[in-house]
Amino acid sequence: MTSSPRSPFRVGLIGYGLAGSAFHAPLIATTPGLRLDAVVTANPDRRAQLHREHPGARALDTPEQLLGEAGTLDLVVIASPNRTHVPLARAALAAGLATVVDKPLAATAAEARELCELAEQAGLLLSVFQNRRWDGDFRTARRLVEQGALGRVHRFESRFERFRPKPKAGWRELADPAEVGGTLYDLGSHLVDQAITLFGPVETVYAEIDTRRDGAVVDDDAFLALTHAGGVRSHLWTSAVAALGGPRLRVLGDSAGYVKSGMDPQEADLRAGRRPGDGLPWGAEDPAGYGTLGTDEESAPVPTDPGDYPAYYAGIAASLATGAPPPVDPRDAVATLAVLEAARTSDTTRSVVPVG
Repeated sequence: MTSSPRSPFRVGLIGYGLAGSAFHAPLIATTPGLRLDAVVTANPDRRAQLHREHPGARALDTPEQLLGEAGTLDLVVIASPNRTHVPLARAALAAGLATVVDKPLAATAAEARELCELAEQAGLLLSVFQNRRWDGDFRTARRLVEQGALGRVHRFESRFERFRPKPKAGWRELADPAEVGGTLYDLGSHLVDQAITLFGPVETVYAEIDTRRDGAVVDDDAFLALTHAGGVRSHLWTSAVAALGGPRLRVLGDSAGYVKSGMDPQEADLRAGRRPGDGLPWGAEDPAGYGTLGTDEESAPVPTDPGDYPAYYAGIAASLATGAPPPVDPRDAVATLAVLEAARTSDTTRSVVPVG
C-alpha cells in the first residue's frame, strides 16, 4: 500500500444523501489530517445543504468530474446508492486513488474479491465503512469477551429492528437485484460483520428471509443463525416490522451473560447536527441505558464504552500517512458477503448451507 507525505489529505465524497451528509462528511471534516475538498451531488437542495454545512467544500455534478480531478485528491469516499459501489470503486482505483466504500462493498463476494485484488495490485488503500464496529454497545461486548468476563462464550444474539410498516420511496425498496436493496444487505451487513469480528469465520448459515409489509417488494424481515468455526452460534435479527424490539445485544458464556437494550446514540446525534469535538462528550450513553452483566442470581449494570465513529476516519488518515493497514480490511467485506449469499441460498432451500 502506498503512502503520501501530504497532510491534510484531500478527500472527494461521492453522494450527499443520508450516508454522505450525516455520516461521512461530518466525520471526514472533523478528522485531523483529512480535508473535505469536493462533494458530488447534482441535487440543488443537497448542494445548498452542503454549502451551509461545509462551505469550504466544492460541489461537483458527476463522479466522472470528480475522478477527472484525481491528481488533486488523495482519497475518494463512495456514499452513493449500492448499485454504484462496484463501478465507482473500480473507476477510483483505476484513477490511482485510495478508496473508501460504504457498506455493502458489493452485491456479491466475487465482486468484492475483485475490488480487493485490484487495490492490492495497484498498492492502493481500499476500505469499507463498517461504522457499527465502533458502536458503544458493541465495543463494550467486545471488551467483555476479550477480558474473559463471560467465560467461554457459546451464543451471541444481535438485533437491528425497526418499526416501519409502510415502505418508503427510494432505491432501497426497489425489486431489481442490482439495487442491492432490502434489510438483509442494509442492516444485515452490520450484523454479520459484527459477529465475524467477535467470533471469527462462519462455517454454516441457516436463514429465514421474508417480505411482510403490504406493497413491499424487497425483504424487510430476516433471521440468520450462524455457526462459527470456533463453535459459537450467532443469532441475528434485522427487521422493519418489529413493533416491539428485542435486546440490542445478548452474549452468553459459561460463567456470565451480557444483555444490552437501546441504540448507540451516535447516529441520532449526527443526524441532529452534532459533531465530534463540539465540546460535549462524544458517543457517551446515559447511565439509564447501560447493559447488565452477570447471571440471574447476581448481576450489575456495566457502563457502556463511549461510541467512537471518529476512530474509523482517524484510522484512514493514519493509513494514508504511514501505509498502516486500514481500520476495516476489505477482505472482511468478502467474508460478510459470502455469509449473506449463503443466507439467500438457505432461505430458498430451507436448509443449513455451508459458507464457501
